[in-house]
Amino acid sequence: MLIHEGRIKAAFDAGVFVLKLYGDVRLTLCATLDRQAQQLAETPGLQTLIIDLRDATNVDSTALGFLAKVAMAVQGRLAERPTIVADNPDVQRMLDVMGFARYFTLVESPITETCELCDLPEVPADVEETRRRILEAHRILMRMNEHNREEFQPLVEMLEAQEASHHH
Repeated sequence: MLIHEGRIKAAFDAGVFVLKLYGDVRLTLCATLDRQAQQLAETPGLQTLIIDLRDATNVDSTALGFLAKVAMAVQGRLAERPTIVADNPDVQRMLDVMGFARYFTLVESPITETCELCDLPEVPADVEETRRRILEAHRILMRMNEHNREEFQPLVEMLEAQEASHHH
């Protein structure tokens, strides 16, 4: 099976915002997800947020941290929790273990299929920015549950040490 380079598409229709992830979604797409989180936080008329992972072959922990950030960006502004659509058992299990069920409604198929998804322009990020985002993503995940805290603490401590040494 070919591992496709990850990409993200989006659609906004009648209050429903759909973010659809394709292929291998990893930290290279973080800047794009981050920009999207900021835009969603400011989108008027947003009622429903659906993140569709059915076509994602893999989502790395940094990308997951930013999906959590997207959810947190719209918290309190939506009538119901954001929805994650995932039909792959591995992805479902990972979301479950990482505490996503507390912030999202996890479903296997979406209530509505969106008409027209457009490619999100990929936001480029330099190495320094990317490292900062990896750190931010894992800090977000660590706040979500105990499992993540234990899992990512070593990584976060290592990144923080790197960050500290870069500032001197």
